[in-house]
Amino acid sequence: MKNTRKLVLMALLAALTCVTTMVIPIPTPLTSGYVNLGDCFVLISAWLLGPLYGGIAGGVGSALADLLLGYTHYVPGTFLIKGLMAVVAGLLFCAMQHWNKPYLARLISAIPAELVMVAGYFGYAWLILGKGVTAAVSSIPSNLFQALVGIIAAFALCAVIDLSRLSDQLVTKGAEHK
Repeated sequence: MKNTRKLVLMALLAALTCVTTMVIPIPTPLTSGYVNLGDCFVLISAWLLGPLYGGIAGGVGSALADLLLGYTHYVPGTFLIKGLMAVVAGLLFCAMQHWNKPYLARLISAIPAELVMVAGYFGYAWLILGKGVTAAVSSIPSNLFQALVGIIAAFALCAVIDLSRLSDQLVTKGAEHK
């Protein structure tokens, strides 16, 4: 029963990641990519589901958005980058759960996770897509902005989730993050 619940929640969070990524795509011409709101649910997936299930939800949801929006050249990179982003956030958040300071644990886990995203897209644009160093460097400010917006939105939604005690109903604390 617990695994079924996690799988359903993983699918739901992948869908929410996809939809929020697609809501307001702001194109970045030099890298042929776009800035979006999806990082919010990539982080929430990691915090609610842990590194494995959160990584799958974040990677699949984000890659699916790239596919549906026609950014097919980004699909494999996005799957890996957003998946790794969620794995980093999930691992760090799980390691800090004993602190009983969820907001601090979320912040400390979100920052390195978002830096993975910024560095990942820099490397992907430069090394895989062959956009050149100038185009890859030009993606850094927009990706940092996306990271900041993602963290703020994730914190706002988590505050609502925490106040409603919804996270207690969605996932039981402890073993689910291992």
